[in-house]
Amino acid sequence: MKSSRFSKYILLIAISIAPFYSCEDYLDVNPITEVGPDKVFSDSEGAMQALVSAYAALGGDNAYGIRLSMYYPYDNDEMMGQSGNNADNERRDIAHYNVQAGNTQLASPYDQLYRGIERANICIYYVPKMESYNNGSEQEKAELRRIYGEALTLRAQFYYELVRNWGDVSAQFEPSSFYTGPRSKVDRDVIYDRILADLEEAATLVPWRGDVPADERITQGAVRALRARIALAAGGYSLRWDQMKRRADYRNLYEIARSETKKIIDEGRHDLNPSFQAVFKDYICGHKLEPNGEIIWEVAMAGGGPSTGDSKLGYYNGPRANGKGNGALTVLPTTFYAFDPADSRRDVTCAAYDIDVNKNVTARQLNAIVDGKYRRDWVTPDVFESNGQYFGLNWVMIRYSDVLLMFAEAENELNNGPTADAINAFEKVRLRAFGGDAALIGTTPADYNGFFEAIKNERMLELCGEGVRKYDLIRWNILGQRLTEVKKQMEDLVAGNPPYQNIPSVMYYQPQSKTMNWVTSLYSPSPTTAPSGATSINWRSSTIKTTLIDVLGYAFTPNKSELLPFHTSTLEANPELGGNNYGY
Repeated sequence: MKSSRFSKYILLIAISIAPFYSCEDYLDVNPITEVGPDKVFSDSEGAMQALVSAYAALGGDNAYGIRLSMYYPYDNDEMMGQSGNNADNERRDIAHYNVQAGNTQLASPYDQLYRGIERANICIYYVPKMESYNNGSEQEKAELRRIYGEALTLRAQFYYELVRNWGDVSAQFEPSSFYTGPRSKVDRDVIYDRILADLEEAATLVPWRGDVPADERITQGAVRALRARIALAAGGYSLRWDQMKRRADYRNLYEIARSETKKIIDEGRHDLNPSFQAVFKDYICGHKLEPNGEIIWEVAMAGGGPSTGDSKLGYYNGPRANGKGNGALTVLPTTFYAFDPADSRRDVTCAAYDIDVNKNVTARQLNAIVDGKYRRDWVTPDVFESNGQYFGLNWVMIRYSDVLLMFAEAENELNNGPTADAINAFEKVRLRAFGGDAALIGTTPADYNGFFEAIKNERMLELCGEGVRKYDLIRWNILGQRLTEVKKQMEDLVAGNPPYQNIPSVMYYQPQSKTMNWVTSLYSPSPTTAPSGATSINWRSSTIKTTLIDVLGYAFTPNKSELLPFHTSTLEANPELGGNNYGY
C-alpha cells in the first residue's frame, strides 16, 4: 500500500462496499441494493466511490493479491510454480497443467473478475447520465470523464484476464439488472474488438501522468499500454476449437500496438528508472510511488489483510526470512544463467538466499532460487518479526520497459525487420540493465528473425516474475516448445554439457553476512580446496532433475493446456456455457 490518498480510499471503500455489493456465481446480480444508483451517482464523490469499488476487485487473494499474479502465470520457461504434491487439486495442478474442472482455485478468481466487470458496468452506464457530466463545472466534467474512462479501462483489464485464461467467455456491457437469465459464450474476438474500442475512447478521457496528482489511479499511459498489450494478444495465437490459430487481420492489431506504444514514448511522460533494483526495492517494497513513471500502472493493495483487498506478495514468493514465508515460486537454473554476469537484473530477479534468525544470509541451491522482485527483507517498514502474510505490496501491472519492448516487437513485425526506432527502444532497456555501458550490451540483430529472438529473450530477462511470460509464449505459439527446450537445457546443466560445462558443483559464500557474498565464481568450476572460513552449498545438484525437470509443466498437453477449464460450479450456474472444451 503506497502512502497516497488513493490507497487509503481503496481501503475505506473495500471495507464499506460489503453491504452494497454482492456476487453470485454469475453476473445475475444487482450490486447496488441498499443505496440506489440515483443516490450513488448524484455527485462526483459518489461516482468516485463506485469506481473505487471496481478498482478494489483487482486486489485480494482472488485477484492480483496472489492467484492471478502467482498461481495462473506458471509454469513457463523462466519460473516454476509451487513444487510438492502434484495432485493437490489446486495451485500445483494449475501450475503444472494437471488442472481439472473441479480444481478449487478456479471459481473464485473467475467470479471476482465478473464482480469487477459488474461494478465497472454500473459506472459506465450511469456516469454519462449524470447531470454534471455535461452541465457541471469544467472541473466536475473533467473528473467525471476521467472516472468514465477509468471504468472502461478496468472493464477491459477484467475481460482481458478472463479471455487469456479461459478463451471464449460470457460477456455483457451493461449492468446485470438489464438482463434476464444466463448468458452464452461470446467469441473472444468480439470481446477483444469491443475492449480495444473502449480503450481508444478511454484514452481521450483520462489525463496523462503529471497532469494530475500522483497516485495509483489509471492515467493515459496505462490506458494506451493496456491497449497495446491487448492488441498483441488479440493479434497473436490462441487456442480456438482445439487448434492454435491467429486472426487473419493480425497485422492491424500489431499496428494498434505500435501506434499506442509510440504515443507513450513520444509523449515523454514516462521513463526508465536509472536503477532496475530501485524500482522494486525502493518503491514497490518501500511502499512509495516510483518517480520516473516507469511503473505505468500498479494495483493499489489496500492493506489490512485478506478481507480488504491486500496481497501476499513477498510472503508467498521471495526469500524466507526468520523462518517465515513460502518461497513458492522457483526461478529455473537456466533463467539464472541466461543473465550475463554484468546484468544488474540477475540479482534483483533471482534471490539465491534466505535470511536466518540473526538477519544473516544463507545460500539456496541452484534448484531452489526464488524470485526476488517482491521480497520480505526489502519491505519497509521492517516485517522481519511479523507473522503476517499481507504486506500491502502493490502488483506491478505494466512498466515502461514493457512498452519499449512491445514497440520494438511491433515495429519488427510490421516492417519485416527492426527499424532504427525499434533498435533504439530495445537497446534502451538493455543499457539500463548494464548501467548505461553500451560496450556490454552486445550487438543488436538487424534481421527480422534475429531481432525477434532477441525480443523474446529480452522480455524474459526484463519481465521475469511479473506474470507476463506464459502469455507471451502462448501468443507466440511456443509454450509447449519452450517447456521441452528448457527441460533439455536443465539436463545439459546437470550433466555439465556445453554451454554449462563451467558451472560449479559447489559454491562457497561468506557466512554471517548481511548480503549474499559469494566467495567463489558462479561461472568457473569449484576450487579443489575450500576457501578458508567460507560456507559451502551444493550448487549444481542432481536434485534439479527430481525437483524441477520432472515437475515443470509435466502434464502440459498441446491444444489443451493453453487455456483453463471452467469450474464445475460455473457450468452448473450457467448451462449456456455449453460445458468445457479442449479435452477437459
